[in-house]
Formats: sequence, structure tokens, C-alpha cells
Amino acid sequence: MQFTKDEIYEKVKQIMAELFEIDPEEITPESKLVDDLDLDSIDAVEMIVQLQKLTGKRINPEQFQSVVTVEDVVSILQKLLEEQNSQEA
Repeated sequence: MQFTKDEIYEKVKQIMAELFEIDPEEITPESKLVDDLDLDSIDAVEMIVQLQKLTGKRINPEQFQSVVTVEDVVSILQKLLEEQNSQEA
């Protein structure tokens, strides 16, 4: 399954809005997960579980240690999906 970066961003935004009851208008690529969206480590685990469902791939929590912004989440997902697509090809 091939997603564009914009499609991945929209999916991440939708997941975050539903999971954490955040107004989607507040979620931008530059939004900082902790400072702007007030997410904590438990929220991060919940988000990883949802993103795993989206990608169908196991996401290593260590990959999220350097994540600061929504854009960082999108970049990790894009990389995972590209790896998945290259393995399927």
C-alpha cells in the first residue's frame, strides 16, 4: 500500500484527534507532541499501537525516542511504509 506524505500526515492527524481528543486544527506538521499537544509517554505508546495497525508493521519504540514533532512521526511512518513496499516488490 502506497501513501503520499500528505496522506500519512492526514492519517496521523486523524488518529491523534480521535485518540487524544485534540482539535484537528491544532495539529500541524510543526506541532511539538509534548509542548504543543501535551502528549506524554503513555500517549506515545497508544499512538504507536494505532500506527502499527495503520502500517501493518511492528514499530520499535526506540524509533520514537527522537520524535519531537508531528512531522517526525510522519517521516518515520513514511520510511516504514517505503521499506514495506520495497520488500513486497
